[in-house]
Amino acid sequence: MTDRKAVLVTGGAGYIGSHVVRQLGEAGERVVILDNLSTGFEDAVLHGDLVIGDTGDQTLVRQLLHAHDVGAVLHFAAHTIVPESVANPLKYYGNNTCSSRNLLACCQEAGVEHVIFSSTAAVYGIPPEGQPAREDTPTAPINAYGTSKLMTEWMLRDLAQASDLRYVALRYFNVAGSDPETRIGQSTKKATLLIKVACEAAVGKRDRVSIFGTDYPTPDGTGIRDYIHVEDLASAHLKALDYLRAGGASTTLNCGYGHGYSVREVLDAVQRVNGEPLNIVEEPRRAGDPPSLVAGVERIHETLDWTPRYDDLDLIVKTSLDWERKLLEREKG
Repeated sequence: MTDRKAVLVTGGAGYIGSHVVRQLGEAGERVVILDNLSTGFEDAVLHGDLVIGDTGDQTLVRQLLHAHDVGAVLHFAAHTIVPESVANPLKYYGNNTCSSRNLLACCQEAGVEHVIFSSTAAVYGIPPEGQPAREDTPTAPINAYGTSKLMTEWMLRDLAQASDLRYVALRYFNVAGSDPETRIGQSTKKATLLIKVACEAAVGKRDRVSIFGTDYPTPDGTGIRDYIHVEDLASAHLKALDYLRAGGASTTLNCGYGHGYSVREVLDAVQRVNGEPLNIVEEPRRAGDPPSLVAGVERIHETLDWTPRYDDLDLIVKTSLDWERKLLEREKG
């Protein structure tokens, strides 16, 4: 069944949102993007109509939902820097939780049927050692970022029980990579994600890469994470939309590959793909970093018709490096 209604994408000028917007546009969807450009970029929006504004602005959101006859909302708009959420928790509850509540109120009023929510593996906190985090693993976030996202999951759950709205909450693991054609990519300033940081170092934007903790109970002593290419993550959103339109029940799904790489393995891949050594500095553990965080992925494969295409660490790194080189060329003008 084809849904003729528009899709509203909040935060669609950001890293992940812009990749989803591009795929939606390529699929022929009618897309409206709402982004305040605090961390997003206007030139990253390759399809649809961009409206500059805040998700928490109920007057604006109501107007957009009605004017464009929106049937589905994909909600990405959020603050996402974990250390900042520890230092400034109310900023995160304000934007990630309160603005989500305002958005959902507008969705309920307008009769929006489908919501796809950008959640995070941070809702799990530190899962049992050596175990993959599955959707039924107890949630125990250890920072305001994870808690603010979990509170939105709860709001969605309760609203879906009280109304006709149905949703898919996608819990992202470590997102990396960029559009293989380098049309868009991760342009976040002062990024903290390992592959982005390592690729910035590889092209000379940083003078070092730090390994935080070398004494974890892992094969090489460094933390293990499940890295998913942004293109595969984006395609999971389109599959989730198809699922809801076909009558699928509300659900929560992990987005990862089900296996992880250590920090050392990632840095080895960056050095291998780039052909040059990195300046690697070993530092003490950071508070709250779990030794290993890998997705249990059975549910997403059982629920969605989703087949990852970029499950290859060197390919993830290559697309990240290609994007960093393009950004460097832009900056040199």
